[in-house]
Amino acid sequence: MTEFRERVRDWLAENLAGEFAALRGLGGPGREHEAFEERLAWERRLADGGWTCLGWPEEHGGRGASLGEQVIFHEEYARANAPAKVGHLGEQLLGPTLIAFGTPEQQRRFLPKIAAVEELWCQGYSEPGAGSDLAAVSTTATLDGDEWVLHGQKVWTSLAQQADWCFVLARTEPGSKRHHGLSYLLVPMRQPGIEIRPIVQLTGTSEFNEVFFDGARTARDLVVGEPGDGWRVAMGTLGFERGVATLGQQVGFRRELDALTELAERTGAAADPHIAEKLARARVGLEVMNAHARRTLGDTAPGVAEVSKLVWANWHRSLGELAMLVRGRESLLAAELDEWQRLYLFTRADTIYGGSNEIQRNVIAERVLGLPREARP
Repeated sequence: MTEFRERVRDWLAENLAGEFAALRGLGGPGREHEAFEERLAWERRLADGGWTCLGWPEEHGGRGASLGEQVIFHEEYARANAPAKVGHLGEQLLGPTLIAFGTPEQQRRFLPKIAAVEELWCQGYSEPGAGSDLAAVSTTATLDGDEWVLHGQKVWTSLAQQADWCFVLARTEPGSKRHHGLSYLLVPMRQPGIEIRPIVQLTGTSEFNEVFFDGARTARDLVVGEPGDGWRVAMGTLGFERGVATLGQQVGFRRELDALTELAERTGAAADPHIAEKLARARVGLEVMNAHARRTLGDTAPGVAEVSKLVWANWHRSLGELAMLVRGRESLLAAELDEWQRLYLFTRADTIYGGSNEIQRNVIAERVLGLPREARP
Protein backbone atom coordinates (compact mmCIF):
# COMPACT_ATOMS: atom_id res chain seq x y z
CA MET A 1 0.00 0.00 0.00
CA THR A 2 2.93 2.33 0.65
CA GLU A 3 4.04 2.01 -2.96
CA PHE A 4 0.52 2.78 -4.21
CA ARG A 5 0.28 5.84 -1.95
CA GLU A 6 3.60 7.16 -3.25
CA ARG A 7 2.48 6.58 -6.83
CA VAL A 8 -0.75 8.56 -6.27
CA ARG A 9 1.12 11.33 -4.46
CA ASP A 10 3.78 11.61 -7.16
CA TRP A 11 1.22 11.67 -9.99
CA LEU A 12 -0.81 14.41 -8.32
CA ALA A 13 2.31 16.48 -7.62
CA GLU A 14 3.45 16.17 -11.22
CA ASN A 15 0.09 16.85 -12.84
CA LEU A 16 -1.52 19.35 -10.49
CA ALA A 17 0.93 21.91 -11.82
CA GLY A 18 1.22 24.35 -14.69
CA GLU A 19 -2.21 25.22 -16.04
CA PHE A 20 -3.87 23.16 -13.28
CA ALA A 21 -1.96 24.59 -10.30
CA ALA A 22 -4.45 27.43 -9.82
CA LEU A 23 -7.30 24.92 -9.40
CA ARG A 24 -6.18 23.76 -5.95
CA GLY A 25 -9.00 24.03 -3.47
CA LEU A 26 -11.65 25.08 -5.99
CA GLY A 27 -15.14 23.64 -6.32
CA GLY A 28 -17.15 21.50 -3.94
CA PRO A 29 -20.50 22.04 -2.22
CA GLY A 30 -21.52 25.68 -2.43
CA ARG A 31 -18.64 26.43 -4.81
CA GLU A 32 -19.47 24.31 -7.87
CA HIS A 33 -19.49 27.47 -10.00
CA GLU A 34 -15.74 27.95 -9.58
CA ALA A 35 -13.62 27.33 -12.72
CA PHE A 36 -16.02 24.69 -14.05
CA GLU A 37 -14.49 24.28 -17.52
CA GLU A 38 -10.96 24.19 -16.09
CA ARG A 39 -11.97 21.54 -13.53
CA LEU A 40 -13.58 19.53 -16.32
CA ALA A 41 -10.28 19.61 -18.21
CA TRP A 42 -8.45 18.53 -15.05
CA GLU A 43 -10.80 15.60 -14.55
CA ARG A 44 -10.18 14.48 -18.11
CA ARG A 45 -6.46 14.56 -17.28
CA LEU A 46 -7.27 12.24 -14.39
CA ALA A 47 -9.12 9.96 -16.80
CA ASP A 48 -6.16 9.89 -19.17
CA GLY A 49 -3.99 8.81 -16.24
CA GLY A 50 -6.40 6.05 -15.22
CA TRP A 51 -7.45 7.78 -12.00
CA THR A 52 -11.22 7.91 -12.50
CA CYS A 53 -13.64 5.15 -11.49
CA LEU A 54 -10.99 3.41 -9.40
CA GLY A 55 -13.30 0.85 -7.82
CA TRP A 56 -15.03 -0.18 -11.03
CA PRO A 57 -14.05 -3.57 -12.51
CA GLU A 58 -11.44 -3.32 -15.24
CA GLU A 59 -13.85 -4.75 -17.83
CA HIS A 60 -16.05 -1.68 -17.30
CA GLY A 61 -13.23 0.82 -17.68
CA GLY A 62 -12.22 1.05 -14.03
CA ARG A 63 -8.98 0.28 -12.25
CA GLY A 64 -10.28 -2.63 -10.17
CA ALA A 65 -8.76 -0.98 -7.10
CA SER A 66 -9.28 -2.50 -3.67
CA LEU A 67 -11.12 -0.61 -0.94
CA GLY A 68 -7.78 0.17 0.67
CA GLU A 69 -6.40 1.63 -2.54
CA GLN A 70 -9.53 3.72 -3.06
CA VAL A 71 -9.22 5.10 0.47
CA ILE A 72 -5.59 6.01 -0.18
CA PHE A 73 -6.44 7.79 -3.43
CA HIS A 74 -9.20 9.88 -1.87
CA GLU A 75 -6.98 10.76 1.10
CA GLU A 76 -4.09 11.84 -1.11
CA TYR A 77 -6.42 13.70 -3.49
CA ALA A 78 -7.77 15.70 -0.56
CA ARG A 79 -4.33 16.27 0.95
CA ALA A 80 -3.12 17.65 -2.38
CA ASN A 81 -6.03 20.11 -2.20
CA ALA A 82 -7.01 18.97 -5.69
CA PRO A 83 -10.19 20.55 -7.12
CA ALA A 84 -13.61 19.03 -6.55
CA LYS A 85 -14.68 16.72 -9.36
CA VAL A 86 -17.44 17.69 -11.76
CA GLY A 87 -18.34 14.14 -12.83
CA HIS A 88 -18.83 12.60 -9.40
CA LEU A 89 -22.55 11.86 -9.86
CA GLY A 90 -21.79 9.68 -12.86
CA GLU A 91 -18.69 8.08 -11.38
CA GLN A 92 -19.92 7.45 -7.85
CA LEU A 93 -23.68 6.96 -8.31
CA LEU A 94 -24.85 6.06 -11.79
CA GLY A 95 -21.80 4.04 -12.86
CA PRO A 96 -21.99 1.56 -9.95
CA THR A 97 -25.78 1.39 -10.44
CA LEU A 98 -25.38 0.40 -14.09
CA ILE A 99 -22.72 -2.15 -13.18
CA ALA A 100 -25.11 -3.70 -10.64
CA PHE A 101 -28.46 -3.37 -12.45
CA GLY A 102 -27.89 -2.27 -16.06
CA THR A 103 -28.05 -4.31 -19.22
CA PRO A 104 -24.84 -5.08 -21.17
CA GLU A 105 -26.00 -2.61 -23.82
CA GLN A 106 -26.50 0.16 -21.24
CA GLN A 107 -23.11 -0.58 -19.72
CA ARG A 108 -21.37 -0.41 -23.12
CA ARG A 109 -23.21 2.79 -24.03
CA PHE A 110 -22.66 4.82 -20.86
CA LEU A 111 -19.80 3.53 -18.72
CA PRO A 112 -16.90 4.40 -21.07
CA LYS A 113 -18.10 8.00 -21.41
CA ILE A 114 -18.47 8.35 -17.64
CA ALA A 115 -14.95 7.02 -17.08
CA ALA A 116 -13.58 9.38 -19.75
CA VAL A 117 -15.61 12.31 -18.31
CA GLU A 118 -17.20 12.87 -21.72
CA GLU A 119 -20.79 12.86 -20.39
CA LEU A 120 -21.96 14.46 -17.15
CA TRP A 121 -24.95 13.33 -15.08
CA CYS A 122 -27.45 14.73 -12.61
CA GLN A 123 -29.95 13.01 -10.30
CA GLY A 124 -33.72 13.42 -10.70
CA TYR A 125 -35.12 12.22 -7.37
CA SER A 126 -36.52 15.00 -5.14
CA GLU A 127 -39.81 16.69 -5.96
CA PRO A 128 -41.59 19.84 -4.70
CA GLY A 129 -43.76 19.27 -1.67
CA ALA A 130 -42.24 15.87 -0.94
CA GLY A 131 -39.23 16.98 1.11
CA SER A 132 -36.99 13.96 1.68
CA ASP A 133 -39.86 11.53 1.04
CA LEU A 134 -38.41 9.82 -2.00
CA ALA A 135 -41.44 7.58 -2.51
CA ALA A 136 -43.73 10.59 -3.05
CA VAL A 137 -43.03 10.66 -6.78
CA SER A 138 -45.56 12.38 -9.02
CA THR A 139 -43.42 12.76 -12.17
CA THR A 140 -44.88 10.38 -14.75
CA ALA A 141 -43.53 8.55 -17.77
CA THR A 142 -45.78 6.85 -20.31
CA LEU A 143 -44.86 4.74 -23.30
CA ASP A 144 -45.42 6.19 -26.75
CA GLY A 145 -44.18 3.59 -29.20
CA ASP A 146 -40.48 3.12 -28.55
CA GLU A 147 -40.14 6.11 -26.25
CA TRP A 148 -41.05 7.15 -22.72
CA VAL A 149 -42.69 10.59 -22.46
CA LEU A 150 -42.08 12.43 -19.18
CA HIS A 151 -44.18 15.06 -17.40
CA GLY A 152 -43.49 16.52 -13.97
CA GLN A 153 -40.96 18.42 -11.92
CA LYS A 154 -37.81 17.66 -9.96
CA VAL A 155 -36.11 20.01 -7.52
CA TRP A 156 -32.71 20.43 -5.81
CA THR A 157 -31.12 18.86 -8.88
CA SER A 158 -27.40 19.44 -8.46
CA LEU A 159 -25.47 20.53 -11.57
CA ALA A 160 -28.45 20.07 -13.91
CA GLN A 161 -27.27 23.11 -15.84
CA GLN A 162 -24.08 21.28 -16.86
CA ALA A 163 -25.42 17.74 -17.15
CA ASP A 164 -25.83 15.84 -20.42
CA TRP A 165 -28.03 13.15 -18.85
CA CYS A 166 -30.24 12.64 -15.80
CA PHE A 167 -31.22 9.43 -14.01
CA VAL A 168 -34.87 10.01 -13.18
CA LEU A 169 -37.23 8.20 -10.84
CA ALA A 170 -40.68 8.38 -12.46
CA ARG A 171 -44.08 6.77 -11.97
CA THR A 172 -44.79 4.49 -14.94
CA GLU A 173 -47.82 2.58 -13.61
CA PRO A 174 -50.94 4.80 -13.42
CA GLY A 175 -52.71 4.56 -10.07
CA SER A 176 -49.72 3.13 -8.24
CA LYS A 177 -48.81 4.49 -4.82
CA ARG A 178 -45.64 5.14 -2.87
CA HIS A 179 -42.70 2.96 -3.91
CA HIS A 180 -44.77 0.74 -6.22
CA GLY A 181 -44.95 1.38 -9.97
CA LEU A 182 -41.77 3.44 -10.25
CA SER A 183 -39.11 3.14 -12.96
CA TYR A 184 -35.51 4.32 -13.14
CA LEU A 185 -35.06 6.10 -16.48
CA LEU A 186 -31.99 7.55 -18.20
CA VAL A 187 -33.04 10.82 -19.83
CA PRO A 188 -31.01 13.11 -22.14
CA MET A 189 -31.05 16.67 -20.79
CA ARG A 190 -30.40 18.60 -24.01
CA GLN A 191 -33.79 18.30 -25.73
CA PRO A 192 -37.10 20.14 -26.11
CA GLY A 193 -39.46 19.52 -23.20
CA ILE A 194 -36.87 20.15 -20.47
CA GLU A 195 -36.56 23.48 -18.68
CA ILE A 196 -33.89 24.15 -16.04
CA ARG A 197 -34.32 26.99 -13.55
CA PRO A 198 -31.43 27.75 -11.14
CA ILE A 199 -32.21 28.12 -7.43
CA VAL A 200 -30.28 30.97 -5.81
CA GLN A 201 -28.91 29.88 -2.42
CA LEU A 202 -27.97 31.82 0.71
CA THR A 203 -24.42 31.96 -0.59
CA GLY A 204 -25.59 33.68 -3.79
CA THR A 205 -24.61 30.69 -5.94
CA SER A 206 -26.88 28.32 -7.85
CA GLU A 207 -25.65 24.75 -7.99
CA PHE A 208 -29.16 23.44 -7.32
CA ASN A 209 -31.94 23.65 -9.91
CA GLU A 210 -35.58 23.02 -10.62
CA VAL A 211 -36.07 20.75 -13.64
CA PHE A 212 -39.39 20.69 -15.51
CA PHE A 213 -40.33 17.82 -17.83
CA ASP A 214 -43.03 18.74 -20.34
CA GLY A 215 -43.08 16.03 -22.97
CA ALA A 216 -39.38 15.16 -22.71
CA ARG A 217 -38.53 11.80 -24.24
CA THR A 218 -36.11 8.93 -23.80
CA ALA A 219 -35.75 5.56 -25.49
CA ARG A 220 -37.84 2.62 -24.30
CA ASP A 221 -34.78 0.53 -23.49
CA LEU A 222 -33.22 3.18 -21.22
CA VAL A 223 -34.86 1.74 -18.12
CA VAL A 224 -32.40 0.44 -15.53
CA GLY A 225 -33.86 -2.78 -14.18
CA GLU A 226 -37.40 -3.68 -15.14
CA PRO A 227 -40.23 -1.15 -15.53
CA GLY A 228 -41.89 -0.84 -12.14
CA ASP A 229 -38.71 -1.93 -10.34
CA GLY A 230 -37.34 1.59 -9.94
CA TRP A 231 -37.54 1.70 -6.15
CA ARG A 232 -35.11 -1.21 -5.76
CA VAL A 233 -32.67 0.35 -8.24
CA ALA A 234 -32.99 3.79 -6.61
CA MET A 235 -32.21 2.28 -3.20
CA GLY A 236 -29.17 0.65 -4.77
CA THR A 237 -27.98 4.05 -5.99
CA LEU A 238 -28.38 5.53 -2.50
CA GLY A 239 -26.29 2.68 -1.13
CA PHE A 240 -23.43 3.68 -3.42
CA GLU A 241 -23.69 7.33 -2.37
CA ARG A 242 -21.83 6.91 0.90
CA GLY A 243 -18.61 5.15 -0.06
CA VAL A 244 -14.89 5.57 0.38
CA ALA A 245 -15.06 9.18 -0.85
CA THR A 246 -16.27 10.13 2.65
CA LEU A 247 -12.74 9.54 3.96
CA GLY A 248 -11.41 12.04 1.46
CA GLN A 249 -14.21 14.37 2.53
CA GLN A 250 -12.93 14.11 6.09
CA VAL A 251 -9.46 15.19 5.04
CA GLY A 252 -11.11 18.36 3.77
CA PHE A 253 -12.95 18.70 7.10
CA ARG A 254 -9.65 18.38 8.94
CA ARG A 255 -8.13 21.11 6.78
CA GLU A 256 -11.06 23.40 7.63
CA LEU A 257 -10.74 22.66 11.35
CA ASP A 258 -6.97 23.22 11.29
CA ALA A 259 -7.45 26.57 9.56
CA LEU A 260 -10.16 27.60 12.02
CA THR A 261 -7.99 26.59 14.98
CA GLU A 262 -5.10 28.63 13.59
CA LEU A 263 -7.43 31.61 13.12
CA ALA A 264 -8.66 31.29 16.71
CA GLU A 265 -5.10 31.21 18.04
CA ARG A 266 -3.98 34.13 15.87
CA THR A 267 -6.90 36.37 16.84
CA GLY A 268 -6.91 35.38 20.51
CA ALA A 269 -10.35 33.76 20.31
CA ALA A 270 -8.85 30.47 21.53
CA ALA A 271 -8.21 32.13 24.92
CA ASP A 272 -11.96 32.04 25.49
CA PRO A 273 -12.57 28.77 27.44
CA HIS A 274 -15.95 28.29 25.74
CA ILE A 275 -14.42 28.47 22.25
CA ALA A 276 -11.39 26.40 23.29
CA GLU A 277 -13.72 23.64 24.52
CA LYS A 278 -15.71 23.69 21.28
CA LEU A 279 -12.51 23.44 19.20
CA ALA A 280 -11.42 20.46 21.27
CA ARG A 281 -14.82 18.80 20.93
CA ALA A 282 -14.70 19.35 17.17
CA ARG A 283 -11.29 17.65 17.05
CA VAL A 284 -12.57 14.67 19.04
CA GLY A 285 -15.70 14.48 16.89
CA LEU A 286 -13.63 14.36 13.72
CA GLU A 287 -11.55 11.47 15.09
CA VAL A 288 -14.71 9.59 16.06
CA MET A 289 -16.17 10.21 12.60
CA ASN A 290 -13.02 8.90 10.93
CA ALA A 291 -12.93 5.79 13.13
CA HIS A 292 -16.59 5.06 12.38
CA ALA A 293 -16.07 5.49 8.63
CA ARG A 294 -13.13 3.08 8.62
CA ARG A 295 -14.94 0.54 10.79
CA THR A 296 -18.00 0.49 8.53
CA LEU A 297 -16.20 0.75 5.18
CA GLY A 298 -17.96 -1.57 2.73
CA ASP A 299 -20.67 -2.42 5.28
CA THR A 300 -24.07 -2.41 3.55
CA ALA A 301 -26.10 -3.31 6.66
CA PRO A 302 -29.29 -1.27 7.16
CA GLY A 303 -28.69 1.98 9.00
CA VAL A 304 -24.96 2.31 8.36
CA ALA A 305 -25.35 4.95 5.63
CA GLU A 306 -27.96 6.86 7.62
CA VAL A 307 -25.80 6.99 10.76
CA SER A 308 -22.80 8.17 8.75
CA LYS A 309 -24.84 10.94 7.13
CA LEU A 310 -26.15 12.12 10.51
CA VAL A 311 -22.67 12.15 12.02
CA TRP A 312 -20.83 14.13 9.33
CA ALA A 313 -23.68 16.51 8.49
CA ASN A 314 -24.20 17.61 12.08
CA TRP A 315 -20.45 17.86 12.73
CA HIS A 316 -19.94 20.05 9.68
CA ARG A 317 -22.90 22.29 10.49
CA SER A 318 -21.50 22.76 14.01
CA LEU A 319 -18.12 23.69 12.51
CA GLY A 320 -19.81 26.47 10.54
CA GLU A 321 -21.45 27.75 13.72
CA LEU A 322 -18.11 27.56 15.54
CA ALA A 323 -16.49 29.61 12.78
CA MET A 324 -18.96 32.41 13.49
CA LEU A 325 -18.06 32.30 17.19
CA VAL A 326 -14.36 32.51 16.39
CA ARG A 327 -14.93 35.45 14.01
CA GLY A 328 -17.05 37.25 16.58
CA ARG A 329 -18.61 40.55 15.51
CA GLU A 330 -16.82 40.42 12.14
CA SER A 331 -18.98 37.45 11.20
CA LEU A 332 -21.94 39.85 10.92
CA LEU A 333 -20.27 41.96 8.22
CA ALA A 334 -21.24 40.58 4.85
CA ALA A 335 -20.60 43.12 2.08
CA GLU A 336 -18.89 40.16 0.43
CA LEU A 337 -18.93 36.70 1.99
CA ASP A 338 -15.59 35.35 3.20
CA GLU A 339 -14.74 31.64 3.39
CA TRP A 340 -16.07 31.27 6.95
CA GLN A 341 -19.38 32.96 6.23
CA ARG A 342 -19.83 30.76 3.16
CA LEU A 343 -19.03 27.71 5.29
CA TYR A 344 -21.61 28.73 7.88
CA LEU A 345 -24.34 29.43 5.35
CA PHE A 346 -23.84 26.38 3.17
CA THR A 347 -23.45 23.90 6.05
CA ARG A 348 -27.01 24.76 7.00
CA ALA A 349 -27.88 22.62 3.97
CA ASP A 350 -25.75 19.64 5.06
CA THR A 351 -28.47 18.34 7.36
CA ILE A 352 -31.12 18.71 4.63
CA TYR A 353 -29.77 17.52 1.26
CA GLY A 354 -29.12 13.82 0.71
CA GLY A 355 -31.89 13.04 3.19
CA SER A 356 -32.76 15.37 6.06
CA ASN A 357 -31.86 14.60 9.68
CA GLU A 358 -35.51 13.82 10.41
CA ILE A 359 -35.74 11.29 7.59
CA GLN A 360 -32.42 9.65 8.54
CA ARG A 361 -33.58 9.22 12.13
CA ASN A 362 -36.92 7.78 11.02
CA VAL A 363 -35.16 5.23 8.82
CA ILE A 364 -32.88 4.18 11.69
CA ALA A 365 -35.77 4.00 14.16
CA GLU A 366 -38.19 2.10 11.95
CA ARG A 367 -35.99 -0.11 9.76
CA VAL A 368 -33.08 -0.82 12.10
CA LEU A 369 -34.43 -0.56 15.66
CA GLY A 370 -37.90 -1.83 14.74
CA LEU A 371 -39.73 1.02 16.47
CA PRO A 372 -43.35 1.83 15.50
CA ARG A 373 -43.76 3.94 12.40
CA GLU A 374 -44.21 7.65 12.92
CA ALA A 375 -47.87 8.70 12.70
CA ARG A 376 -48.61 10.04 9.23
CA PRO A 377 -51.68 11.93 8.00
